[in-house]
Amino acid sequence: MSDLSSLKLFATAPHPCSYLEGEEATTVFIDPQADVNAELYSELSELGFRRSGGHLYRPHCVNCQACISCRIPVNQFRPNRSQRRCAKRNQDLDIRVIDDINTDEHYALYEHYINTRHRDGDMYPPTREQYETFLSREWGVTCYIEYRCEEKLVGVAVCDKLNDGLSAVYTFFAGDLAPRSLGVFAILVQIEQAKRMGLSYVYLGYWIRECRKMAYKTQYRPLQMLVNKRWVQIK
Repeated sequence: MSDLSSLKLFATAPHPCSYLEGEEATTVFIDPQADVNAELYSELSELGFRRSGGHLYRPHCVNCQACISCRIPVNQFRPNRSQRRCAKRNQDLDIRVIDDINTDEHYALYEHYINTRHRDGDMYPPTREQYETFLSREWGVTCYIEYRCEEKLVGVAVCDKLNDGLSAVYTFFAGDLAPRSLGVFAILVQIEQAKRMGLSYVYLGYWIRECRKMAYKTQYRPLQMLVNKRWVQIK
């Protein structure tokens, strides 16, 4: 176990919330100079921290506790009818686990994804530098799951291996294949990957009840949420 009490935390100044209109957000970050390794990263993930590039952060808003960490207990997960159909629709895809996505092909897909789906987000406009920093390999735990249709790259899921699960860092995919529901399929694949690796969870990041973009996370049941520093299971 790491000595978490010795870690320094730094808080951002209040800034407009990316998820709830009219709200202010404050984020705390682990000291960028801290000696982070896979063990510490795993322990912090259990406490609700997430990774963005080489930074570990957690919301710390004074007047709002809307951001709730959530994870899927993979051995108890049972896909619903819609998810089963999604898996069946994508049976023809070639799924590969790779070590690196620093290629023009992968960046082009990311750039198109941000430009077509997230023009209102913090990552717009996309740049190669931002891409390489945000989706970098950190602490020897990151892998990339790519999806190809007849050799054409159509999706990439970035995930980190923790002590007890996979952390779904980010997923980007071709926007012209909406009927495939590639975002849903990527999570289903990570659930199966975690099972194969003998891990217990897939960490999905934060869920906000009032944020429509995050509603999809509650479609995976059972789901565990970090409430008052305890993981509570929701069936």
